[in-house]
Amino acid sequence: MKNVIYIAQIVVSVLLMTSILIQSRGSGLGLAFGGSSTVYRTKRGAEKIIFRATIVLALLFLAISIAHLFI
Repeated sequence: MKNVIYIAQIVVSVLLMTSILIQSRGSGLGLAFGGSSTVYRTKRGAEKIIFRATIVLALLFLAISIAHLFI
């Protein structure tokens, strides 16, 4: 059972890191060429899906980590 939790935690952590890096790439490139970060804009399309997936993955990682403590 512990092996399954270890594997699940590794997979979720890699997915979480990937989703975070995908988000930071989009904003970093715009700021590198003089884009302004003071403009408020809403998330749409794929950006919104990746944002919500990041939240879900973070919560899943937290749940797996807590489960690992009790097993």
